[in-house]
Amino acid sequence: MIGALITAVTKREFSRAMRFEEGVGASLPRGGERADRLLYLHIPFCESLCPYCSFNRVVLDAPLCRRYHEALRTEIRLYRDAGYNFTGVYVGGGTPTILIDELQRTLGVARECFSIREVSVETNPNHLTPHNVDVLKKSGVNRLSVGVQSFDDGLLKAMGRYEKYGSGEVIAGKIAEMAGQFDTLNADMIFNFPVQTEEILKRDLDILIGTGVDQITYYPLMVSDSTRRKVEGTMGRVDFGKEKTLYRIISERLAPSYRFSSAWCFSRRGTMVDEYIVDYDEYAGLGSGSIGYMGGRCYANTFDIPRYIETLDRGEFPLMASRDFSIAQQARYDFLMRLFGMEMDMASLNEKYRGRALRYLWKEILAFMLIGGVRYNKGTLFLTDRGRYYWVIMMREFFTAVNNFRDFCLKRQ
Repeated sequence: MIGALITAVTKREFSRAMRFEEGVGASLPRGGERADRLLYLHIPFCESLCPYCSFNRVVLDAPLCRRYHEALRTEIRLYRDAGYNFTGVYVGGGTPTILIDELQRTLGVARECFSIREVSVETNPNHLTPHNVDVLKKSGVNRLSVGVQSFDDGLLKAMGRYEKYGSGEVIAGKIAEMAGQFDTLNADMIFNFPVQTEEILKRDLDILIGTGVDQITYYPLMVSDSTRRKVEGTMGRVDFGKEKTLYRIISERLAPSYRFSSAWCFSRRGTMVDEYIVDYDEYAGLGSGSIGYMGGRCYANTFDIPRYIETLDRGEFPLMASRDFSIAQQARYDFLMRLFGMEMDMASLNEKYRGRALRYLWKEILAFMLIGGVRYNKGTLFLTDRGRYYWVIMMREFFTAVNNFRDFCLKRQ
């Protein structure tokens, strides 16, 4: 009952939050150097499109992809010229490694322009080749995240991934071969597919642990309204009835070997954490359809790839929409994201909000303490075992709202 209430409330609130002002008013916040900003680069090209994915992505057109990278490098330089600095890079997609030589050039420009210390790149199993690995290492990639989703052949076929990436056994072998190649090797997984049983999930967990992968990110299925129809057409009706049970199985099975680095990310000690929205208070979103959050302003780039390129050819930022959040809304965002990372230091939050953090958050803190979601100890709020699943629910609804916003933008292009 509590889970259903949290779902309903967060669905409503996040839907309201993701209403942006479009047009000429869209703008970036002021620049200025900060140590905790991340550069997110979006590469929207894939060999083929998975039915559950809500990100801005298109089937590869190699000449267009090369023009896109040129535009992306221009956008990186525009941020430098505007006075921004970043210490981390996260490259997502799409499939960032689809043209590895272009990715290498783009990462090179980012490292020339900013004080980059950490580089994280997403890829797919078929791109785990000796050549690609060598290029990524030379490009300074610390963390490689491989989209696996499941090792079950039936699920892979339903997702359209079996033909592209091979059987679960083949994929597991490739993951195991990557051991020790990067500071952190992460496997992206998904739970709560309609046809996913407890037995399928348990087999996946056994295989994962057997590969020795450094980090596992186990996302709940998060679908926008449009992708929900695609998923239901191939795998059946999406519902959350078994989600809690599946999450409990994941948590219990991984706990002996991994620690919680977020409510759905499990890491061996010393690894680089996946959740850039936890590690960085602010991040710039570069690339077509990318979303950024800096200085209390959330903004989105155009989702139209030719328009994105044309705008940057004119030396202009490719913004399409933005929204300024109130101080109270910013505090609630920090509350959500910091506790998603398992704990929240009240002193640092109070410093950020000039001693007024409790003024903005006392209702939320009290409510989650009363239902056993958080506990307080020596100036820090911690997620409890029960609270971890509550945060999975809220983050699922947060990203679903973002995905619905993407749907809205794509329809208006």
